[in-house]
Amino acid sequence: MSAKIYNVLFLCTGNSARSILAEALMSRLGEGRFRAFSAGSMPTGRVNPHAIALLDKLGFDTAGFRSKSWEEFSSSQNPDAPALDFVFTVCDNAAGEVCPIWPGQPMTAHWGVPDPAAVEGSPAEIALAFADAYRQLGARIGAFASLPMATLDRMTLQARLDEIGKKVVAKTPSA
Repeated sequence: MSAKIYNVLFLCTGNSARSILAEALMSRLGEGRFRAFSAGSMPTGRVNPHAIALLDKLGFDTAGFRSKSWEEFSSSQNPDAPALDFVFTVCDNAAGEVCPIWPGQPMTAHWGVPDPAAVEGSPAEIALAFADAYRQLGARIGAFASLPMATLDRMTLQARLDEIGKKVVAKTPSA
């Protein structure tokens, strides 16, 4: 008998940077236990090239990443949408929006991370912002992926998800 594979959706407004990084991280850190997806409330239509560059540098296969609407995962818009177990917002804008109806009555939490795509400056400063977002998301997703899902009741699990979102992750020291 195989263990349940949980479907996890990461949401952001544009689905071009943070949610894409989170999808990649969840696919790697939760391999075999979680199936990761990402989407946006107002997708940009393209993945940020800095996100792709970072993921390529870290050995991820980036061929399948694309910026897509959260409507692909809404049961009212797509009857074939996967039943979701968890939905995490990774930007403050998406957290404040009225979300579609998700199939599967997933548990939700807000894991806000500053938007690296909004950073202006030198290429090194932009790369550092993307690396910092990746690190923060990695710490949260790592903590989530290590939870003993089968032994936690729904209320305890929700409390843990909220704690993970509030966890302050130390900044990367500047060079």
